[in-house]
Amino acid sequence: MQRHVERRLNLVNLLLARLAHPRAIAMWDFSWLERRWPGAGYENPTRALDELAERGYDAVRIDAYPHLVSADSRREWELLPCWSVQDWGSPALNRVRVQPHLDEFLAACAARGIAVGLSSWYREDRAQMRLRIRSPEEHADQWIATVQAIDPALRARLLFVDLCNEWPLAVWAPFFPQEANCAGDDWGTPASLAWMRRAVARFRDAFPGLPVTFSTSSTPEHYLDTELPGFDLIEAHLWMANATDFYRRVGYSYERFSPVGYENVVQHAEALYRASPAEWQTSLHARIDFLAECGRRQKLPLITTEGWAIVDYKDWPLLDWGWVKELTALGAEWAAATGRWAAIATSNFCGPQFHGMWSDIAWHQRLTHLIRHGELPDHSA
Repeated sequence: MQRHVERRLNLVNLLLARLAHPRAIAMWDFSWLERRWPGAGYENPTRALDELAERGYDAVRIDAYPHLVSADSRREWELLPCWSVQDWGSPALNRVRVQPHLDEFLAACAARGIAVGLSSWYREDRAQMRLRIRSPEEHADQWIATVQAIDPALRARLLFVDLCNEWPLAVWAPFFPQEANCAGDDWGTPASLAWMRRAVARFRDAFPGLPVTFSTSSTPEHYLDTELPGFDLIEAHLWMANATDFYRRVGYSYERFSPVGYENVVQHAEALYRASPAEWQTSLHARIDFLAECGRRQKLPLITTEGWAIVDYKDWPLLDWGWVKELTALGAEWAAATGRWAAIATSNFCGPQFHGMWSDIAWHQRLTHLIRHGELPDHSA
């Protein structure tokens, strides 16, 4: 146990030394590869990265599709939509080939000084490759094969690997036995912790110098009182909307193929926030402070690549970005002020497909400057 703790602390020190300063990180999920039709935002990836750098971002988190790469990285895979109402990824049937696009994207990031964190949303394909994961060892082996397939020079520049986005939500991790996880999104159950522990250990044996974690979007209290399964960092996604009863009062239930949720957002979301902004801001600040304390207790750096206001939003009739930008800015600023974050997102809408957010270059530059000039966490504090 002592050797494991010392190894983890050494890796944390190496990660923080490589960072030099907190990173302003964007979340480009599977959009970086799937949204390449005309007008989708990533049809010219180098131009999109130039725009990201112009706005002051120096890190990005993307889907590496490990379940597809480990099977055949250069095969054309047919993907099914995970939703039709959101602007991440494709709202309809699509086809992708991961390599050589992944190496090309990583090389373009390296040329611009943009660090890359790899993750996976385990996108559904016609062959149902994601359901072939039957154990945490197979889960890790797919990632090992994926990282090994990356050009070694580019592999050395990776910031971290997140073995699954928002573990263990069934939409992203359908291979995890959900009957072992009664709450559906509770990552702190014995079955969930055991899976993560085994997957992390196997991946670390192959890549002992590459920070590894599982990202989460719920039950942050576990970070305070749980022996984490070998994480090198905490990748916690946090929004005001999922930390309060905001969505219940709006009437939004994460509808993926129905317009009903957005109809309620149009009618109620901004009005509810504007009626009592201090109430929602205070709730967000409290949750950020709680996560900062978790980082102190666990002696791990925090990274948040998705946050801080509302989970789902888009360019749409009668939807205004003003209140979302107001609250996400407050969240990013509050997190930066704690000195516990190694990388901070300004929002999870930080991509060219969200025109109302993306077009305000000065807004991005102000926040990314603030993030990058903050303090890195002292894991020994």
